Amino acid sequence: MRPSSRRYWTGGALLLGLEPVNPLDALAAYSGLTIPDAMERLAVALGLINIVLIVRRSVWNYPFGLAMVAIYAWLFVQPDVRLYSDAGLQIFFFMVQLYGWWNWARSEIASGEVAVELMSPRGRVASIAAIAVATLAWGALMHRFTSAALPWWDAFIAMTSVAAQILMARRFVENWVLWIAVDVVAIGVYATKGLVFTSWLYVAFLALSAVGLMSWRTASVRRPEALPA
Repeated sequence: MRPSSRRYWTGGALLLGLEPVNPLDALAAYSGLTIPDAMERLAVALGLINIVLIVRRSVWNYPFGLAMVAIYAWLFVQPDVRLYSDAGLQIFFFMVQLYGWWNWARSEIASGEVAVELMSPRGRVASIAAIAVATLAWGALMHRFTSAALPWWDAFIAMTSVAAQILMARRFVENWVLWIAVDVVAIGVYATKGLVFTSWLYVAFLALSAVGLMSWRTASVRRPEALPA
């Protein structure tokens, strides 16, 4: 990069005779990674913190989750990824997580944990049916009108994740069952698209989802009283 005689302010520091530097470019150059690779690793770190706090039923999972989904929304539309359903899903996640943050905060108990509950049998059947219909419909749209790389698997991940995120925001234990299904499929999809670190993140998510299911199930048994929606 050739120096210039002009002066630039970057991050509050006066740099003499240098072109302005994009922080992402600087991070990529320092780490030896491309910008997408560096951002993927950051999203993975945020995701691990997020899910550990969710398992512990801590409302502070949400700041990390919001940052993670914002990064993945950008990452999934990159030319060599093209997982458009997943990209749109991150926008949905961002909005639902804002609702979840509010709902969890008002349901927090004295211990700092959030109270959880089980769905009714009718609610479980309705959720499964809705996921199946939505997956078929969204997969058909992606297959017909976009260049999505894996439209049907992408649709399953997207629609099941939508349902799981809603159930999590409403503090239903069954959200973990859906996340386990998402994790199993996502591991293969993201590995196929070259998102190796994200694939390994979903391996960790799978293990933590199993722990979360057991932990939340135990907590729901301890607190059988009716809870606010």
